[in-house]
Amino acid sequence: MGDFFQNGIIANFHNLVDRPVEDLEEELRRFRKTNPIGLILPSLFSELEMPALEGIIQELSQVDYVDEIVVGLDRANEDEFRYALKYFGRLPQRLRILWNDGPRLMEIDQKLKEIGLAPAELGKGRNVWYCIGYAQASNRTKAIALHDCDVVTYSRSMLARLIYPVANPAFGYQFCKGYYARVADQKLNGRVCRLLVGPLLHSLKKVFGADDFLDYLSSFRYVLSGEFSLRSDILKNIRIPSDWGLEIGVLAELHRNYSVKSICQVDIADVYDHKHQDLSPDDASAGLSKMSRDITKAIYRKLAINGQLITEEHFRTIKAAYYRTALDYVEVYYNDGVINGLKVDRHKEEEAVELFAKNIMDAGEDYLANPMATPFMPSWSRVISAVPHIFEQLEIAVEEDAKQYSS
Repeated sequence: MGDFFQNGIIANFHNLVDRPVEDLEEELRRFRKTNPIGLILPSLFSELEMPALEGIIQELSQVDYVDEIVVGLDRANEDEFRYALKYFGRLPQRLRILWNDGPRLMEIDQKLKEIGLAPAELGKGRNVWYCIGYAQASNRTKAIALHDCDVVTYSRSMLARLIYPVANPAFGYQFCKGYYARVADQKLNGRVCRLLVGPLLHSLKKVFGADDFLDYLSSFRYVLSGEFSLRSDILKNIRIPSDWGLEIGVLAELHRNYSVKSICQVDIADVYDHKHQDLSPDDASAGLSKMSRDITKAIYRKLAINGQLITEEHFRTIKAAYYRTALDYVEVYYNDGVINGLKVDRHKEEEAVELFAKNIMDAGEDYLANPMATPFMPSWSRVISAVPHIFEQLEIAVEEDAKQYSS
């Protein structure tokens, strides 16, 4: 990529020279002496049956600087958990699997539920929450990366570039967000980021004027990427959402707790492809329809927390400004696709914009109907305060599961 521009308030690390991954890994082996490195992999059992995860396992098998991998396994019965132990057991790193549907972890979840501290909603957010809890319990790593298990174009260079900024002891970064071009099979992907978040942030600035949080979000090249890394010190106090607002929520927490000088982003791939969600225009509880509502509500909620007054009239104005802006974005992305020889279906692009415009209004109505609702799960510092031995219980449950079901 010929881009070297720093055009926001977040430090941006480019892929300027295609540096060999072996060079990065040599440095990471030195960094791990002072900053041991970990990896969190939230996974559905169904992903173990897909070629993407097999490719990820093969790539990670060549990585020797990671000290611990924590896998969060969702939607698995006993036989499937046994299979997962063997499947991931090929990895050479220290491996621990959280069987989130198993009786031991469900018992812990029930205890937390009784005191109002368990995640209320199933999904990736809950999975990640328990994984970061275990990573703190294990206390073996100081720099931790997280990425999904459905990345079709995965290579070990993605992990090396993602973890480097927070693993390097000479750098002062606490958090790093990965970014990439959403292009695969000669198609322009990433509709929610391109056609919802980008024009929505632009429109919110028009309606509300200058705003630090909107400037901050606008500085990220791919604000919805599921790949990030952080220093383990962050984990205890961070509160993350359980819904599709996970990525926005994590960035909002970082914005609240840390200086922007301690946050960065890095180009981790020239080509990136993963599992695609359906638009689901007729089902607000599924696909990109639910995703767009959750993300929009997360942004509204953060603006309100920052003291921004938001009324029903604001939502009408936001919707109108968004719709016109998003159609301009469709034109630009179409032209960008044409000059690069990519396929861009303008009809489907505008269909997505129409759905997102409706959901911008619906998300506003949901927010006004219940402004005190919060999808955030409690911080682990609060959980420890209420249940002082929770980390010990987590460790025992994971170890006992591995012993009982590995045979």
